[in-house]
Amino acid sequence: MKLHRIWAIILRFIFLFRHSFDRLSDVFYWPTIDLIIWGLTTHFLTTVAPNSSQIILAILSAYIFWVIVWRGQYEITVNLLEDLWNRNLVNIFVAPLKFSEWVVALIIEGVIKAAISFVFAGLVAFLMYKLKIIMFGWYILPFSLMLIMTGWWVGFLVAGLILRFGTKVQTLAWTIAWMLGPFSAIFYPVSSLPGWAQKISALIPISYVFEASREVVYKGQTDLSKLLLPLVLNVIYLIASLIFVRRSFDKVLEKGLVKVY
Repeated sequence: MKLHRIWAIILRFIFLFRHSFDRLSDVFYWPTIDLIIWGLTTHFLTTVAPNSSQIILAILSAYIFWVIVWRGQYEITVNLLEDLWNRNLVNIFVAPLKFSEWVVALIIEGVIKAAISFVFAGLVAFLMYKLKIIMFGWYILPFSLMLIMTGWWVGFLVAGLILRFGTKVQTLAWTIAWMLGPFSAIFYPVSSLPGWAQKISALIPISYVFEASREVVYKGQTDLSKLLLPLVLNVIYLIASLIFVRRSFDKVLEKGLVKVY
């Protein structure tokens, strides 16, 4: 594995990001719009429940943390789609680029974009609603790690499906992460879900993170040992997704370039 080849792929994505209004809007526009909507909604809650300040804090901070999951997954799948739309995937791997180097570049790119979006969303939340995301302190680090790992394995799962079935399933790049949303306890506790949904939630790593983040909001602290299970789940899912995307890539090598229609 060569660092200069990894850096070349990252640099390519950075150049694309700087000159693409689509990518810029994904990082800056949509988080701003979502925060305005959620902020106005939670502000309305204060008019009907004056003592709901902690609920407001929990909802807005949950959205900011969700951005990490979304960016981690989105960068992997959409960067793959970008190469498929432009019929550029073959050109990339004609170069002396290893599959592992391509994967590492996608992961690093996701981390960079997730960090940018997280900081930007946190700044917008502070300027508009005086929400200080830094109130979570060092909890931000383990929370962010769990969330970005979930974004990775979801992204590689979708990437594997796109490689196998082509861009006819590209809608998964925008929808599959949100399919996890109702079971991830982002804005409400797991206990509010019906029994069958709680069983699904127990298998989704980020549900534990959002539960822990609410404990920090309401109690000022949480037991980080609760994150051991989601860490194990994330590692298992990530390994499985990497194996799947690697096998899907091998299928592409055997049968030719994946169809772009």
